Amino acid sequence: MDTLKKEERKIDVVVVGAGLAGLTAARKLHAAGVDVLVVEARDRVGGRTHTIQAHDGTPIDVGGQWIGPGQDRLAALATELDAKTFLTYDTGNNIEFYNAEPSVYSGALPMGDLEATMEIVERMLNLSMMAQEVPLEAPWTAPQAAAWDAQTVATWMEQNIISPRAQALIDLAVRSLFCVEPRELSLLHFLFYIHSAGNLNALIGVTGGAQESRFYEGAQSISNKMAAALGERVLLNTPIHSVIQENSSVRVAADALEVTAKRAILAIPPVLAGRLRYQPGMPALRDHLTQRMPMGTVFKIQCLYPAPFWRDEGLSGQVTNNDGMVSITFDNSPASGTPGVLLGFVEGEAARIWGERDASERQHAALYCLAGYFGEQAAHPTEYIEKYWATEEYSRGCYAGTMPPGVWTSFGRALREPVGRVHWAGTETATVWNGYMDGAVQSGERAAAEVLEALS
Repeated sequence: MDTLKKEERKIDVVVVGAGLAGLTAARKLHAAGVDVLVVEARDRVGGRTHTIQAHDGTPIDVGGQWIGPGQDRLAALATELDAKTFLTYDTGNNIEFYNAEPSVYSGALPMGDLEATMEIVERMLNLSMMAQEVPLEAPWTAPQAAAWDAQTVATWMEQNIISPRAQALIDLAVRSLFCVEPRELSLLHFLFYIHSAGNLNALIGVTGGAQESRFYEGAQSISNKMAAALGERVLLNTPIHSVIQENSSVRVAADALEVTAKRAILAIPPVLAGRLRYQPGMPALRDHLTQRMPMGTVFKIQCLYPAPFWRDEGLSGQVTNNDGMVSITFDNSPASGTPGVLLGFVEGEAARIWGERDASERQHAALYCLAGYFGEQAAHPTEYIEKYWATEEYSRGCYAGTMPPGVWTSFGRALREPVGRVHWAGTETATVWNGYMDGAVQSGERAAAEVLEALS
């Protein structure tokens, strides 16, 4: 039997992963005159941003989609690439379901239970103030790092929040941000994440917050534009399996390709980086880190209708439910308002449970939820689209890798530290807007700067 002969390439820098982080790094290196090659496992660029077309041609983001104030790197990149944005629909009343009972409210927080609202405001302020004590470059050096990293968010909630309704709101915030349960997340990581965005309000807000705006052509258009400019320097359908370091080079190997470079940037989630084969093996600290950064679990469900009928009823399309399959919704209609699009998230434990169910059962349950929120009309979309990121071979979850208790203080220093000729990128390595598209861009810029300094 003939053995498949590998194509061999020599390059200055090889970048693994053509998401926002990898393409940003490659773009910076190319602009500096470095010979760079990007290898991507998927048949597309964009990583955890993925824009598809609905039957009527409407761009639908089944991955990351929002940009908000303070996300300056992503905004600058979008401006440079002429990727225009529009405001997320945020007009009208929101609905909160608490223990299956609905209440309608306007503004950032439900006001039906004033005692619970006052407590949630106070605890959100407490968390944001605690977060300011966490150094973004080295969270493990925070004055209370050991105590905060030794407990989960759930433990902190039990000790510090009295009202069950306030507990439910923080619980929902954690699931919506990380797609894990509060019992699974380190308090230190939660505080670091808050600080990386500025404050908790910035993370959960629409107008003035992280969900403020969307891209006309979809978020993947940014990666598409960067890849188009790089041209043949981006190779798709090339999953690598090995990274071999030698005295003066690093080799990245796929089934049909082997690239020899002076430096390599791995712009993939830590959990996926941990599945590659390394020669020599990764240092123990780095390897154990990648064993301990699981991805979140989430379904992103979108339903299309001839028009956003909920707006006629004075509703924003935003619903929260502490006990529903679909725990949070948004109006995800295009800027024109037609078609109407409802976006719903199934997150954390609920996503893990429903991921084991039949697709038709899942769709029926999701539409049942939406009908309970917006009326019978919501049960009859013209098109139903869902994306389960946990089954994506080259993501294995979304939105990002998370830190359970003990990880930051024991292994965090290995997150960004280069290993020989191998550098790390990806939103998990960002210090500002960690877990977001903006964080991915920051990580690509930082990795490119490291490589340029090493090459010089």
